[in-house]
Amino acid sequence: MKQPLLQVQNLVVEFPGRRGTLRALDDISFSIAPGEILGVVGESGAGKSLTGAAIIGLLEPPGRIASGQILLQGERIDNLDHSKMRHIRGRRIGAIFQDPLTSLNPLYTIGRQLTETIRTHLPVTEAEARKRAIGLLEDTGIPGAAQRIDHYPHQFSGGMRQRVVIALALAAEPMLIVADEPTTALDVSIQAQIITLLKRLCHERGAAVMLITHDMGVIAETCDRVAVLYAGRVAEIGPVHEVIHAPAHPYTGGLMAAIPDMTIERERLNQIDGAMPRLNAIPDGCAYNPRCPRAFERCMRERPELLEAGATRAACWLHDAAQGAGVVA
Repeated sequence: MKQPLLQVQNLVVEFPGRRGTLRALDDISFSIAPGEILGVVGESGAGKSLTGAAIIGLLEPPGRIASGQILLQGERIDNLDHSKMRHIRGRRIGAIFQDPLTSLNPLYTIGRQLTETIRTHLPVTEAEARKRAIGLLEDTGIPGAAQRIDHYPHQFSGGMRQRVVIALALAAEPMLIVADEPTTALDVSIQAQIITLLKRLCHERGAAVMLITHDMGVIAETCDRVAVLYAGRVAEIGPVHEVIHAPAHPYTGGLMAAIPDMTIERERLNQIDGAMPRLNAIPDGCAYNPRCPRAFERCMRERPELLEAGATRAACWLHDAAQGAGVVA
């Protein structure tokens, strides 16, 4: 495996409050290699977007990184001050958000926003920045880029605005792109185009992508590896084909079973009973144990670390060699 571009080591994010401190991310670790697309998936409240926000330095107060490290090319970035992180954000880390209108200023033309971003991070003239901006719009599939560059965000469709946001994220040639639900607000045909675009840009530029989504179909189509999050922890991580076709954690298996199968006739879809626990009510042991059909006594009292489970790693006592066969319920 290539030397990791991004390393997240034992990351803990907390929110202090009057009634105590809530731990939203609890000891999360993963890495992403250059040219690799890592999918981060899970239900709402699993901690996907919060992980992305911590990496790009956009945690909302009073949220804070309580412990752990985030390294970009071996350099620690989680302890940098605002001004230094602002230089890294955009130049070395690009961000794509779910709603493109939150990333685009409605009062400025697309061209102005792109050229200002380019000139903030790269030593180029106004003319060179404009030429570069037109090239980025062309690369992301905007037709008539030389004319559209002087249009405002409201003059673009939703799919085209998302392409502009991708161009904005790539403007300073970042080595890492954090894409938070980049296709959720788009129709299926535009989703496919955006996925193809992300894969092509990743391959051509050698950038690493952290793709946050709740859509396992997007994960299967786009990613090299996938990390499944549950209650602020990594439940399973491994090659996408293995995780999807041979899930090692009961939660991952539940997510996969909930996807409709067009080849099977059934009256009701599968579902995972219960809901994600609140931050102030995370159970002892494995956080998934109240919803898990295979939980046994140890799951109620001990929290499992990531254990080897074939081609993947899963935080589940079912894969503890010392547990022995025949113990699970």
